[in-house]
Amino acid sequence: MAETKSPADHNEAPPSDDGVKPGADISFSYDRMTVEQFRRRFPRARWSDARKAWFVPGRTASRRIGRWLAEMEAEADAHADAKGRDAFAFDPIDSSYLELGKAGFRIRTPYSKTVVDELREVPFSRWDGDLKIWHVPFRSYEELRRRWQEIEAAARRNEPEERRRRAEERKGTEQDIRSKLRSAERKRHRYPLQSDDLPPIGRPVVTAYGIVVFTEITGELVDPNVVTDFYAGVTEDHVWGYWRVPTLEELVRTWPAKMPPVQDAEWWLPTIEELRPARRTARLREARKRAKAP
Repeated sequence: MAETKSPADHNEAPPSDDGVKPGADISFSYDRMTVEQFRRRFPRARWSDARKAWFVPGRTASRRIGRWLAEMEAEADAHADAKGRDAFAFDPIDSSYLELGKAGFRIRTPYSKTVVDELREVPFSRWDGDLKIWHVPFRSYEELRRRWQEIEAAARRNEPEERRRRAEERKGTEQDIRSKLRSAERKRHRYPLQSDDLPPIGRPVVTAYGIVVFTEITGELVDPNVVTDFYAGVTEDHVWGYWRVPTLEELVRTWPAKMPPVQDAEWWLPTIEELRPARRTARLREARKRAKAP
């Protein structure tokens, strides 16, 4: 906690200055009401200029201070929740994707990476995998309100009817053909690699497809004329590497790289920022598999 100063007791020395009496120190940002609550709870506490902290005497001081801090935090949370509930009542979010619950908001939308990314940035939000909804406490309303326009727009774009409509509009267009070709290429689970810069086999690495595990590098040469639309910069010096999706266990065991990748690298060892979302995705993927298992 931050440093504080009491204008009333700043010259008084704490009982622990003689090094004999047991006790514990505590410091917090100066606020008159907080100091008054603290003094009522700990009337024998004294401020120490030397320590820049309050000294609470007693063998159980540390435990009593811990209980008081927990109570103060719960009180602050309750106040923040009440403030967020009032803000919602004054300026509500009117959306079919949001429901009001006892402790906050429940948000249910079609799957969208944008929605997930936005809600993860909302403080104290959490995903309920059983109910398939996001929970956001009242205290986070202001941040949720700030992000809601982007969340709702992404949710509407991913409604099944909207996705079908866009698919019908794309059908037969050059964009549709290229999309199907890219999808077919990815399903081959192959990736062009520089013959003089090959990744390790059996270890998670990052590529344009995300984190993958290469299982085999056959030495088969890449024909740039065939795949240049899918892999920019591919040359006759590239060979095909075959990959699979890493398991959760492999991702958890992978030690993150400390350095970011070099510019224009075709593959690199994953950083912790890249491993974290990959691990979350792998956990969800394995949870779905377990749910489908007989």
